[in-house]
Amino acid sequence: MLKKILLVLLAAFIVIQFIHPKKNTAEGPQPNYIGNAYTVPGDVKSILAKACNDCHSNNTVYPWYAKIQPVDWWLTDHVNDGKKEFNFDEFNGYALRRQYRKLEECIEQVKEGKMPLDSYTWVHKDAKLTNEEKAKLTGWFESIRTDMESKNPIDSLKRKK
Repeated sequence: MLKKILLVLLAAFIVIQFIHPKKNTAEGPQPNYIGNAYTVPGDVKSILAKACNDCHSNNTVYPWYAKIQPVDWWLTDHVNDGKKEFNFDEFNGYALRRQYRKLEECIEQVKEGKMPLDSYTWVHKDAKLTNEEKAKLTGWFESIRTDMESKNPIDSLKRKK
């Protein structure tokens, strides 16, 4: 009986290897990319590439193990959740108030060490941010918020109480 169960499980494992979700890869330039409205310094671009873009852009760089199920499904779900929360490639399409609030959340989460997620940095050791990188990234977010405040009435940016 145990042998039959193991054979069924092995067969199921083999079958699911042929079922893969759509990959998070977009072709060409992204019209709503945050860098189209705000300058992204080279050092910030490097930080985003190593620690943020896999989950918060329209282009994920997939590791080799993403070809194995059920890992691929888990990664896809993780990426989709990250993009739903904040997406650098869709930033300019957000309502102004949402842009401002998302930048505020990014500053808070980076400063508190909540981003990038521990589950990401366990596998991507280089994604762990140093204090200097956190300062550069949050400084960039803050500079965008300041620019937004200078161009828009503050009431249009802040949450209504």
